[in-house]
Amino acid sequence: MKQILRDIIEDQKAFLHRQNVVERAFPERLLRNELVVVISGVRRCGKSVLLQQIRQRMPKSDCFLNFDDDRLATFNQQHFQALYEVFIELYGEQECFFFDEIQNVEGWEHFVKRLYNMGKKVFVTGSNARMLSRELGTLLTGCYVSYELFPFSFAEALTFAGEQRLLENRDGSRNRSALQSRFREYLYDGGMPMYLSMHDPQVLKTMYDNILYRDVLVRNQINNERELKEMVYFQMSNIGKPVTYSSIAGVIGVKNPSTAKAYMEYVENTYLLFTLSKMDVSVKAQLRNPKKVYCIDNAVAMSLGFRFSKDEGRMLENLVLVELKRRGKEVFYHNDGANECDFVVRDGFVVSEAVQVCYDLGNPLTRERELKGLLSAMKAYGLAEGLLLTDSQRETVEMEGRSIRIVPAWEWLLV
Repeated sequence: MKQILRDIIEDQKAFLHRQNVVERAFPERLLRNELVVVISGVRRCGKSVLLQQIRQRMPKSDCFLNFDDDRLATFNQQHFQALYEVFIELYGEQECFFFDEIQNVEGWEHFVKRLYNMGKKVFVTGSNARMLSRELGTLLTGCYVSYELFPFSFAEALTFAGEQRLLENRDGSRNRSALQSRFREYLYDGGMPMYLSMHDPQVLKTMYDNILYRDVLVRNQINNERELKEMVYFQMSNIGKPVTYSSIAGVIGVKNPSTAKAYMEYVENTYLLFTLSKMDVSVKAQLRNPKKVYCIDNAVAMSLGFRFSKDEGRMLENLVLVELKRRGKEVFYHNDGANECDFVVRDGFVVSEAVQVCYDLGNPLTRERELKGLLSAMKAYGLAEGLLLTDSQRETVEMEGRSIRIVPAWEWLLV
């Protein structure tokens, strides 16, 4: 095993020297504390690239291994000591260790805890929320900090496309028009780095297949592939629409809603989908009420679902939800029975923001409905201001002593 490890480590040295176009944001404080840093996120969103960027910022960065390598198929917990010895033989004593997709090895957290106890700084990445939380929660409680990575933000997508100038200067009608045009591309192209570099739908299909088979079916020992595929297809085709586990069960043909619930949790743990609960003071009510389901990336949603049109409204809503999650917000939806607001943000015990999303407010009936829904949330949670995001419209509306800012979504994305 030691010789195999030496070969892999040597082969993977090239990773550090790749030229990365987009510098991903990462808090400086996480580099300097003693805690284990766990970077999680959907497959192909750039975790490996971020790990290399972190390595370049650290004084010693030799001890790196990507476990997503077929030569490590037989690697198990007992081999970690051999890995540690190989690192020492190659580089001497080191203070920092970097492990990519370490979740592939059962019992990895024991080795990481040993390194932590030795005073080493450890960075790991993984693509499954449930496995990471379960393993970290049992052995590494109080010893680690999590960082969730998402596909490119709008600003990162602009940088990736070589449009940094638009970020540096947004004034003038020409630049604003260019930003608006780029935003409409981003609305459908999403932010998955490899897809943006190739624009090949096969990239998204391969990513989905890896998630479906490796992260869901195999990992959770599911035999019925058809049920799971139909559930994902149904959710991708109904982004942002209320669903219950009973309705999902009916669609995919399973008798017990708990099976549909389990399927949803398995997929959500891969970061492919998010479920959004209705805001309610009762936790039981939150669990019982219909959920809304969103996708990690708009290009993925478009490629895996079925639509009669471009569905701009749903795609904009999905994009806004992902951005709120990227900003670390705890998000719910609001519904009082007559009016609905797409997103309310809870900060501790209070709701601090209400956000409505509508691609086009040109229709008077649509405008009235969206404003009433937002106002309903503002009243319910005592908010003096609300935000309504659109494709391009901008104005401020005063309603019943409260202020509603209508802002182009691209502008809000770059705040």
